[in-house]
Amino acid sequence: MLVVLEQLNIEFAWPLAFLALPLPLLAYWLLPGAKTNQQRALLVPDTSRYKALSVGAGVGRRGVLSLLLLTIMWFALVGATARPQYLDEPLGVPITGRDLMLSIDISGSMNEEDLYAGNARVTRMAVVKTVASDFVARRTGDRIGLIMFGSNAYVQSPLTHDHETIQHFLDEATVGLAGRSTAIGDAIGLGVKRLRERESDSRVLILLTDGENSEGAVDPIDAARLAADNQIRVHTIGVGSESGGSLFGRALGMRRSELDEQTLIEISEITGGQYFRARDQKELENIYLEIDQIEPTDLDVEDFRPLRELFAWPLAAALLFSLIWALAQFLRGAGKNG
Repeated sequence: MLVVLEQLNIEFAWPLAFLALPLPLLAYWLLPGAKTNQQRALLVPDTSRYKALSVGAGVGRRGVLSLLLLTIMWFALVGATARPQYLDEPLGVPITGRDLMLSIDISGSMNEEDLYAGNARVTRMAVVKTVASDFVARRTGDRIGLIMFGSNAYVQSPLTHDHETIQHFLDEATVGLAGRSTAIGDAIGLGVKRLRERESDSRVLILLTDGENSEGAVDPIDAARLAADNQIRVHTIGVGSESGGSLFGRALGMRRSELDEQTLIEISEITGGQYFRARDQKELENIYLEIDQIEPTDLDVEDFRPLRELFAWPLAAALLFSLIWALAQFLRGAGKNG
């Protein structure tokens, strides 16, 4: 039996559950039996009228059937408790030791419509969502985390291989949710805190902003030095057009934030990273492609065997046989009463 299950790639997560199989027999042998009725039997002078009610050997057959149903039901329950699992064929899962933390500015100025996606004018946030999501999809095997910051910085997602979740959070990013100002130093400090907890050969923070540090408790340069002390590279990206969102001299949407390029350049130089400037969607796409080249995904392959839980099948069988047994008892009682 075990050989057959092994050939079918089926194993049990809790095989010790099968030690419970003899419990009904032990209970039958060790527990005291039900007390018999000691009352005198009813004397019936003429029993001929009751001959039709005699079931003879049929009672024995029903008893054997009832015992068989209960036995199968018990075996199925114990089998379900042992948690049978089907193991699929091994899959090669790409992995890498690289940890990437994306830090995205969601301050109020990210709603400025001064970037172009093709021929259409769109908000800075819309461009960032699209390009960053494509970047995450390409980083097969990397652990990626997500930080959002405005007046405050918070971790939207810790480092994970679940890139679909990262893309989902990127898509749901809302401008102004973390405040209207820009806390660049706090965002770098939070990224360093998360990354230095990981034992990795390569830890990288990619910070994207459209403004200058106007909020927060940590100075951006001090945060950069802390990152350098922890061997964390910080690549910085400044987004926004040179002229801002204006048309015929009139401002469009919100006031354009002033991009502090000098600070972003200094941050990247201190940590061994690079500074990039994005004025439209195409430039931002090229920046992330260049980061792909700077931080390549050196893939290894780790075997992984997907498994499927099968306990529902024996559990369903136990329920089915219990219903059959209950129906048999009901019909037997109805036959006697009839």
